[in-house]
Amino acid sequence: MTVAAPKMGLAEWVLLGLLSLVWGGSFFFAKIAVAEVPPLTLVACRVGLAAAALMIVLRALGNAMPSDARSWRNFAVMGLLNNAVPFTLLFWAQITIASGLAAILNATTPLFTALFAQALTADERLTAGKGVGILLGIAGVAVMIGVDVLENADGAVLAQLACLGAACSYGLASIWGRRFAGTPPMVTACGQLTASSILMIPIAFVLDRPWQLAAPSAGAVAALIALALVSSAFAYILYFRILKAAGATNVSLVTLLVPVSAILLGAVFLGERLSGEEIAGMALIALGLMAIDGRFFAWARGRKVVP
Repeated sequence: MTVAAPKMGLAEWVLLGLLSLVWGGSFFFAKIAVAEVPPLTLVACRVGLAAAALMIVLRALGNAMPSDARSWRNFAVMGLLNNAVPFTLLFWAQITIASGLAAILNATTPLFTALFAQALTADERLTAGKGVGILLGIAGVAVMIGVDVLENADGAVLAQLACLGAACSYGLASIWGRRFAGTPPMVTACGQLTASSILMIPIAFVLDRPWQLAAPSAGAVAALIALALVSSAFAYILYFRILKAAGATNVSLVTLLVPVSAILLGAVFLGERLSGEEIAGMALIALGLMAIDGRFFAWARGRKVVP
């Protein structure tokens, strides 16, 4: 029996764009915060504050968290793959490399996700159009951010590998997250953030000894709060909503849109001018997303698209 592949509808594309805006600022916030707060402590604070915020919201709405061991085992694995491992690797890498390079390497997430989906799922097979679209999107991110970032990346191989490790972890998390299809997105987000908090807070206390660190500046604290409440708590509600409706590979496409959102926000709110490379990179990403979605090219060939 053929299993229908999950599709992106208009609502999912809109939510994906909103998620890219929310996550577009995360590299910026992390770069500010990690200059004063060690990576492990930053991860622990980010997931701990986000989990606490969602717990308060769930209690106010009268919703309860699951109490069975199986649910919390699933939350623990999701928190490890989607929070603890990638956050730690990305924060550590950004001590050494530029946020733009981290964003380029993080944009390989859809490629890892598609490969894992090919091996581990029956309904998210890697088609030629999807593969070409993902590669076009990654190329677009590289062109948009600029080759100068890549040229200056020679001295930080471990940091670059850490970013690729984070992308790989995100890809596995997207596959694992499919098992929460019957769980409300806010509950799933709260569960994984709570589980990762239980893991990361003791590790940060033992290894970083945060009580011995200098107090961070107001700017670093503000960046940390933004990371927790906006780029984690709210973002993961959107993430699990899209994952539930559109599947693992589709939700991972947000990593292609995050650099676009960051650059467009700078153009709109900071008056920054778009360069030719940025426009060309965005065009490549748009072409890649159309190839992955498939409907435009099917329409252009005169084929009827089955929703």
